[in-house]
Amino acid sequence: MNLVIVESPTKARKLSGYLGSDYKVEASVGHVRDLPSNNLSIDIEKNFEPLYEISEDKKKVVATLKKLAKTADKVYLAMDPDREGEAIAWHVKYLLEEGAKHKPKFSRATFHEITKDAVLKAISSPSEINLDLVDAQQARRVVDRLVGYKISPVLWKKVRRGLSAGRVQSVALRLIVEREKEIAAFVPEEYWELDVALKLDEKIPKHQIFIDKKPLDELPEGYLVARVSTVEGKNFAPKSADDIKNVVSFLPDAAYRISEIEKKERNRVSLPPFTTSTLQQAAANRLGYTSKQTMTLAQQLYEEGLITYHRTDSVNLSTTAIDMARAFIVKNYGQNYLPAQARIFKGSSKNAQEAHEAIRVTYIDQSVDEIRHKSSKFTENHVKLYDLIWRRFVSSQMETAVYNQTSLTIEATLNKGEVKKVELKTSGSILKFDGWMKLFPGQGDRILPDVAEGQDLYFGELNSAQKFTQPPARYNDASVIKELEKRGIGRPSTYASIISVIDSRGYVERQNKRFFATPIGITVCDFLLEHFKTIMDYDFTAEMEEDLDRISRGEKEWRKVVGTFYRPLEKQIDEVVDKADRMQVPVEKTGEKCPTCLEAQKAGTLEGEVGDVVIRTGRFGKFYSCSKYPTCKYTQNIVTKVDGVVCPLCGTGEVIEKNSRWGKMFYGCSTYPTCDWASWKKPEPGEKLTKEEWKEMQAKRAERAEARKARFAKSNPAASKTTTKKTTAKKPATKKASPKKKAAATKSKAKK
Repeated sequence: MNLVIVESPTKARKLSGYLGSDYKVEASVGHVRDLPSNNLSIDIEKNFEPLYEISEDKKKVVATLKKLAKTADKVYLAMDPDREGEAIAWHVKYLLEEGAKHKPKFSRATFHEITKDAVLKAISSPSEINLDLVDAQQARRVVDRLVGYKISPVLWKKVRRGLSAGRVQSVALRLIVEREKEIAAFVPEEYWELDVALKLDEKIPKHQIFIDKKPLDELPEGYLVARVSTVEGKNFAPKSADDIKNVVSFLPDAAYRISEIEKKERNRVSLPPFTTSTLQQAAANRLGYTSKQTMTLAQQLYEEGLITYHRTDSVNLSTTAIDMARAFIVKNYGQNYLPAQARIFKGSSKNAQEAHEAIRVTYIDQSVDEIRHKSSKFTENHVKLYDLIWRRFVSSQMETAVYNQTSLTIEATLNKGEVKKVELKTSGSILKFDGWMKLFPGQGDRILPDVAEGQDLYFGELNSAQKFTQPPARYNDASVIKELEKRGIGRPSTYASIISVIDSRGYVERQNKRFFATPIGITVCDFLLEHFKTIMDYDFTAEMEEDLDRISRGEKEWRKVVGTFYRPLEKQIDEVVDKADRMQVPVEKTGEKCPTCLEAQKAGTLEGEVGDVVIRTGRFGKFYSCSKYPTCKYTQNIVTKVDGVVCPLCGTGEVIEKNSRWGKMFYGCSTYPTCDWASWKKPEPGEKLTKEEWKEMQAKRAERAEARKARFAKSNPAASKTTTKKTTAKKPATKKASPKKKAAATKSKAKK
């Protein structure tokens, strides 16, 4: 019997369908052992030796794997093809070999798509575990643990209990905090724009072209709109209403003539297929998904064999994939949509593993409608993400899109004693051939009317608009990932967790899909920047990522890298604990006095002054508190009401925002528990729901919950079993093993 071990039950199910009866496929259900969370679990004095333990919920899984390994001739470790997958494979091998009398032959099987051909090829030509990748993963884990477990207690002492620091997360927080401060310090500057609606013929009827200071999306026939660009040969950049007075008075009576027409053909080459980073950015911009949501959906698509491995920084495509795409393009769109040669893209990542492919679909003929039925877990979100990946992959091998772009320069002159001249400019483009943009339509043309050089135009309408410069935009998922990637901070597999961590810690808030730094986030960032400049430095963090890459390539030894990082940090931590002043988290005052303090004042038991009611930010959002906390324990939840909306079920209660136990916001009735209506979706004004409809919705929710439990129990029987107490005679107490003996000490390299 051959044993194949993968991480997930879904992956195990897929492989079981591809391999014959000689193979038994079992899931480790992720990591089988890790650094326990109740202590540092790193022996610093023994060259940063990690002290791993089998996770409590994985003991039955490990026992099952050991039992199967006893009768196996070969064990194939078929975890994901990345550093984390390599580390899981190494840990599983270590546990199965530890103390075993029968030691089967272990092999590493890697594939980048869960298809029958790819799986069979990987099993038929296995390799060995790449210890350099294991070392790189260990180094990341150890460094991150040292930062988290050594600096977080400093934050407890100097800022507030319960806070935490992270090597990469804190640097990502710095990006958002610095942008928040830029926005707060931004001083808008006034400027003006002058647009003129012009007619091709004086006889064309007059139309209203500008509504709310903006031109119509579709102009009436015979009209165009141009903007004043120069006055008397000088660039026109008005800063106030006074700057435009003379020009405004001049334009209605001026004579207009087209002085220059410039026509160019412009090409837009297709974009490369997705990497992890660009997929998260596109999903955020086009679909509104968070990075964590995108990676979860992609993981499930990958495990069902629908897309290639979704953690990659390569834009490379296999020859098979390119041939598949080119054949599909000719068949479905025609020969003119196919470039003469295949598109080959070059990646910009310094450590891109070109053996990996970009993210693409595995079967190009598999339609969006077909994948809806591939798994009971699939939702409309899965379908949309699959469709986006499909379009990007196919379009990457399609012909260039061609535009005809036209730019007009228009002279406005007026001769009343002296000649004045104003220039206006406008441009438009027409999509001549859509090419790859056939799969990404919606890039609307701005068409100019057919005109000739020297042609006269006639005044129609004037629009003067006061504008103000805008502060830099707040980061969203797409832009923060783009910035992290540009600075070399983090890697494809870490972006989602980086953002998720600073969000879940309450250091940032999401509002309209943008990140706002919270007072506690700003305070933590300021403290770390003041006292731990090195670990908060962008270049230093990027260099650490490079060192991890060097370890993965076998160029550096991981313990030396960790030591070089940690020894100076250790001294710095001691200095900060001894010398740094405590920082206060800024709070928002409400102008009200604390009711608990007022009651104590009346009773004559108040010590000191009456506290103010302030707004603080906690794990589950904002709440009211006394400024004298912890002396005064007064707190009250902040209830945010949805204006103009009443409960759709009872019709009397107000709709309020609430936070679930996981921190996700939902909407509920203010009369709860009298009325138990709740929804993830914000109700519309006038929306109504009958009691019968509500019961039906609750029944369907219960069905979905039971289905999820059943799927979990089927895929993870060990974890779903409940333990029952047995009345058996107590065994004599035995001496517990010391933590160091209990922990499985590990050697990073198998070879000396």
